Amino acid sequence: MRAAITAVGGYVPEKILTNKDLEKLVDTNDEWIQSRTGIRERHIMEDGKATSDICVEAINQILAKTKISPDEIDVILVATVTPDHVFPATANIVSHKIGAKNAFSFDIGAACSGFLYALETGVKFIESGKYKKVLVCGADKMSSIIDYQDRNTCIIFGDGGGAVLLEPTTEDVGVIDSILRSDGVGKEFLHQKAGGSMLPASHETIDKRMHFVFQEGKTVFKFAVTNMADISREIMDRNGLTGETVDYLAAHQANLRIIDATAKRMELDKEKVLINIDKYGNTTAGTIPLLFYDFEHKFKKGDNIILAAFGGGFTWGSVYLKWAYNS
Repeated sequence: MRAAITAVGGYVPEKILTNKDLEKLVDTNDEWIQSRTGIRERHIMEDGKATSDICVEAINQILAKTKISPDEIDVILVATVTPDHVFPATANIVSHKIGAKNAFSFDIGAACSGFLYALETGVKFIESGKYKKVLVCGADKMSSIIDYQDRNTCIIFGDGGGAVLLEPTTEDVGVIDSILRSDGVGKEFLHQKAGGSMLPASHETIDKRMHFVFQEGKTVFKFAVTNMADISREIMDRNGLTGETVDYLAAHQANLRIIDATAKRMELDKEKVLINIDKYGNTTAGTIPLLFYDFEHKFKKGDNIILAAFGGGFTWGSVYLKWAYNS
């Protein structure tokens, strides 16, 4: 028995922040941003809304399409680094909002690799034979932790995310293999300095603007290019796949150059590489489920799809799945 994705949903807020808008906030320009990242615009959530609202929008699409009752859901997993609160878990809030009274739920924090970590966790729940319907969400309201005076980070991130429904199958589809990795050496290069137990919020941390994302871009880029490309190639070799037999690469949308380097290492033609970074920027745990949401119409039952991500921590990984249905 395998776990298969049987439905997807996605959501981004209506408000759009373009590169031209950012030119008014920091010393940057549209050409510079596009040439280095591939991003044209990103979506920003209104005040008073949170990550749980992104998840609920995506899950409600799944429930509407599948005609599944919230009472039938067994588990809800939310991958995020921007939870509604330190506690309770955002997944608990999502469960309450959708009326999933019989589900247990929890959050998973692995930055941009979070959706892959959560997907693998959900797969194991299905494979245990005990659970039949698992919702896996990846979503972030990155605007809540971005400093719009820092031109190095504010150009990259946006808000949004998506969800998938996992169900058991005995067919030759579903999640086939995964390789997940982490290395705490990356902590100093990509992190949020304050807000945790090491540096709780204080006047000093707020005055020093320590509650925003800090990134040493060149170092993160170097690690991401190497590790995301290598692990994608590794999972292909382990499963006897080639650039010809892989149908699509769904890579974390952090930087177009990182995605291109991964595709080159996999020897993939350009039309097999799914791209929507231009519209959404980096939505952290939300990028891969948003790819599913945008490109679901292209997938055919049995398609070989490689997922790949790299994120703060450092965390990285790759998943090989066969698509389970025709859209």
